[in-house]
Amino acid sequence: MDWFLQVNPGLRSRFPILINFPDYAVQELMEIAHRMLQHRQYRFSGEAQMELERILRKYTLFGHQHCGNARLVRNLIERAIRRQAVRLVDKKNVTREELMGIAKEDIQDDMIPSAVTFSPVKLDAAN
Repeated sequence: MDWFLQVNPGLRSRFPILINFPDYAVQELMEIAHRMLQHRQYRFSGEAQMELERILRKYTLFGHQHCGNARLVRNLIERAIRRQAVRLVDKKNVTREELMGIAKEDIQDDMIPSAVTFSPVKLDAAN
């Protein structure tokens, strides 16, 4: 949006109020993920939780300008649930715990194509 307003100088005057929403911290993103899973009656394994936190730390440190961080969490969780279903679909005698569990292999860092390079994000409030 910043770029759009910069390349169209007259447009900025049509938006007299701009609201900046700061990104969530990693712990807040983890809380969002836990709430999403809890709402759907899923749970992280310890390894899955650590993997998600690793991915979120990477995106927080080396953020990407086109990646909203709460949306990133939602997308990661939704993909993990789909992967879990595919992982279990052919398994015989699936337990309730397995049906409710998100394992490390269900959490994958494939949200942004590998061709995209990351650069450190400025963390000051004046961006």
